[in-house]
Amino acid sequence: MSKSLRRVTLTQWIIIAAVVGVAIGILFPTFAVKLDPLSQIFLRMIKSLIVPLIFSTLVVGIAGHGDDMKKVGRLALRSFVYFELVTTGALIIGLAAVNIVKPGVGVSLGAASTATGAELASHPVTFGGVLEHMVPQSFFEAAAHNEVLQIVFFAILFAVALTRQRGEKKKLMLDICASLSDLMFKFTELVMAYAPIGIGAALAVTVGHSGIGVLVGLGKLVLTLYGALVMFALFVLLPIAVLTRIPLKAFLRAVRGPALIAFSTASSEAALPLAMEQMEEMGVPARIVAFVMPTGYSFNLDGSTLYLAVASVFAAQAGGIHMTIGQQIVMMLTLMLTSKGVAAVPRASLVILSGALTLFGLPLQAVAVILGVDAFMDMARTSVNLIGNCLASAVMARWEGDLAPAPRGGALQA
Repeated sequence: MSKSLRRVTLTQWIIIAAVVGVAIGILFPTFAVKLDPLSQIFLRMIKSLIVPLIFSTLVVGIAGHGDDMKKVGRLALRSFVYFELVTTGALIIGLAAVNIVKPGVGVSLGAASTATGAELASHPVTFGGVLEHMVPQSFFEAAAHNEVLQIVFFAILFAVALTRQRGEKKKLMLDICASLSDLMFKFTELVMAYAPIGIGAALAVTVGHSGIGVLVGLGKLVLTLYGALVMFALFVLLPIAVLTRIPLKAFLRAVRGPALIAFSTASSEAALPLAMEQMEEMGVPARIVAFVMPTGYSFNLDGSTLYLAVASVFAAQAGGIHMTIGQQIVMMLTLMLTSKGVAAVPRASLVILSGALTLFGLPLQAVAVILGVDAFMDMARTSVNLIGNCLASAVMARWEGDLAPAPRGGALQA
C-alpha cells in the first residue's frame, strides 16, 4: 500500500485533492469555508519564497553569463514585442466571443448594488502610475509586499552593476546568489509537498462559499469566458508553439502541475516558483526563465486581458448600451495599458474593470453581478496567464538559440 502511494505523482495528488475539495464544498459548505486557513498557509509559504527565488535567479542569469549587455537588451526587446502581440490576440478573441455569444443580453442589473463597483473604481490605475510603481523606493519594502515587478527592476540593476565588478568580489557575490537560487528550488520542493492540502482546501472554500448554483444564473458569461480561453489556446498559443518548434509533449508535462496550482488557487504567485523550476527542467536557460516569467507576470496577462474584454462588453450588454466595434477597441486599448504591472493587486482585474466602466459610462452594477462568479472565472484566466508565460519563456529560448533538449525523468514527472 505504501509503495503504491509513493508512486502517485504530485500532479495526481493535486487532482485527487481538487476532487475531494469540490465534494466537501458541495456536501458540507459550512465546514468547507472553515478550511480557509489551510489554503492561506499554502499561499503564505509560496509568497515567502518568491522574492529570494526571483532575485537570485535573475542576478545569476544576467551577471553569470558574461558581460554582454546586448544579449540582455535583445531578450528584453523580444519579450516585450512578443507580449504585446500575444496579448492583442487575446483581446481580439475576447471581443469576438462576447459579441457573438452576447452573454449580457437579458441579464438584469436592477437588484445589484453600485457600491462595490464604486469602491473599486475609486482607486484608478494610470499608466504613469504603473511606470512609477515599477521602481522600488526600498528593496526591503518591495520584498515585504511581494512587489514582483519592483524586485525584477532592482535585480536587473543589481546584476548590471555586478557585471562591472571584477575579481573575487564578483565571484563571491555570484556564488552567494547561485547558492541561494539552488536552495530556493529545494525550498520549493518542500512547499509543493503541502500543495495538495492547500489546493483541496482552496477549492472547498470557493465552492462552499459561492456554491455551484451561482453558476446557473450567469452560466452564459462563465461559458463564454471558458470557451474564449480555449479558442485562444488553440488558435494563438498552439500555433506559436508549433511555429517555433516547441516540443509539445515536454511542454505540456512541464506546465500541467503549475497550471493545476494556478487553476485551483486562482493565484499566479502560487504557481510561479514551480513553473520556473519546470521550465528549466524542460531546457529553458535559467537566465531566460528568470527574466521572462516574472516580467510576463506583469506584462503578459493573456487570460486577464481576454477576461477584461468579455466582462466590459458584458456590462454594456447587460445595461442595454450599444457600443460600436470602434468604441470597444478604444476601451480595450485603454484596459491593456492600465492593466500593466498590477497583477499583484488583490482582484486586480476587477479594479481595472471598475475604473474602465466608470470612464466609459457603463453600469457599475455589473461588477457586483460578476463578483458572484468571479472566483470561477479567475481560476481559468490565471491558468491561461501562467501557461502563456511558460510558453513565452520557451519561445524566447528558441529565438535566442538556447532551448536545450528536455531531460528524461526529473521534475517533469511531478
